[in-house]
Amino acid sequence: MAFRVEVSFCLILLLSFSSFFFSLGTVQGGFNYRDALEKSIMFFEGQRSGKLPPNQRISWRGHSGLSDGSLANVDLTGGYYDAGDNVKFNFPMAYTTTMLSWNTVEYGKRMGTELQNARAAIRWATDYFLKCANAAPNKLFVGVGDPNADHKCWERPEDMDTVRSVYYVSPSNPGSDVAGEMAAALAAASLVFRSVDRAYSKKLLGNAVKVFRFAVQYRGSYSDSLGSAACPFYCSYSGYKDELYWGAAWLLRATNDISYLNFINNLGANDVPDLFSWDNKYAGAHVLMARRSVVGNDNRFDSFRQHAEDFVCKILPNSPYTSTQYTKGGLIYKLPEENLQYVTSITSLLTTYAKYMASRKRTFNCGSLLVTEKTIRILAKRQVDYILGNNPMKMSYMVGYGSNYPRRVHHRGSSLPSLARHPQSFGCDGGFQPFYYTANANPNILVGAIVGGPNPNDFFPDERTDYSHSEAATYITAAFVGPLAYFDSSKR
Repeated sequence: MAFRVEVSFCLILLLSFSSFFFSLGTVQGGFNYRDALEKSIMFFEGQRSGKLPPNQRISWRGHSGLSDGSLANVDLTGGYYDAGDNVKFNFPMAYTTTMLSWNTVEYGKRMGTELQNARAAIRWATDYFLKCANAAPNKLFVGVGDPNADHKCWERPEDMDTVRSVYYVSPSNPGSDVAGEMAAALAAASLVFRSVDRAYSKKLLGNAVKVFRFAVQYRGSYSDSLGSAACPFYCSYSGYKDELYWGAAWLLRATNDISYLNFINNLGANDVPDLFSWDNKYAGAHVLMARRSVVGNDNRFDSFRQHAEDFVCKILPNSPYTSTQYTKGGLIYKLPEENLQYVTSITSLLTTYAKYMASRKRTFNCGSLLVTEKTIRILAKRQVDYILGNNPMKMSYMVGYGSNYPRRVHHRGSSLPSLARHPQSFGCDGGFQPFYYTANANPNILVGAIVGGPNPNDFFPDERTDYSHSEAATYITAAFVGPLAYFDSSKR
């Protein structure tokens, strides 16, 4: 896992907005979105921690982290490794779960047989979050594994011999950001299971309310409370108000309790950024809340609709209010480290808002530019198709999709021989030579993983040591599930 810092970044050699927008209309799609959807959901099985089930499909993975939580005399087994490392960071894991749940709520009926697999992927995380929320009084566990020790090693998760430190927030060491995101994940997931497992759904929602109350009552950033266990890995750069907003928005959707709307209105969190990520939730919360204005025609939510449309105006390339840059190949380019995380998250918002607009045939204006559902859909499709292979490199940035995809993913388990091939442990630094530094392809295919992506010039070096471009992460793929389901069904 790389350091993720959200800072302004200026690009060069970018295409003019007008000529780029013209190119959007000429893109020809020929991609198997259903195949990509199946692979994107399978990816989460490659990131599992804990005891794997008999139906595990990514067979080169084995059981790992079976004693997680023991240093605090609690059971914290399960959950996901965030990226190519062997640490469980609840902040990005919860965002991953919220996005996977949101996409399943919006597009579950379009997923067909993959709906069951999506639910399983969500439950793998929420079962772990329930442990984190209930393992000890006045403590919310938010991570397992010393990231500083882990990042000095290159070993399979099945072989981990680094200390499995346990991290938590509490009334005296608050973490409103991580707690707010965990509440959002639990609330969103409760909607996924409401029609198929009502008891589990109710349990998720009850814990979402409890965790959110903790986030509100004991305010503060988990970055300040946990120090080097959070930073510079997953610092809460945007503060914690966006997570309180996001958590309240999801609880409002799950409960219809208007007190959450009153909370949001009194929060004083009105930023309208031009990105959306595991750290900055404002744009996602605006789109989520805008649904009640656009689809439900509830004027109490009109300000959120306006914020959502202001966000879209900042993304569209030929909008007079755009603040988004694009590569010559047409890819949204926000920041140099793992840029595809922003592309998939923004694209998820675009397709979802386009879906809302289509339900009411809504249009709006960015200055003199008329924006329709089709306007947004064309841009979103361009991003999806770029990731799947319609780009200057003619490369799919989803591992295992197509014939030309990244072969040297920055990922410990993928880059090292599996237990079946090499039963002996490699030890902490045993994997660096010859597996980390070799130019050979990874021996295990991390199906469905989306890597950090190309540089501003549309070039991808496919080098394992170049983590900012070659590392995959759960939150990159989680946001992509919805757009894949959207475009798979739209072509039928």
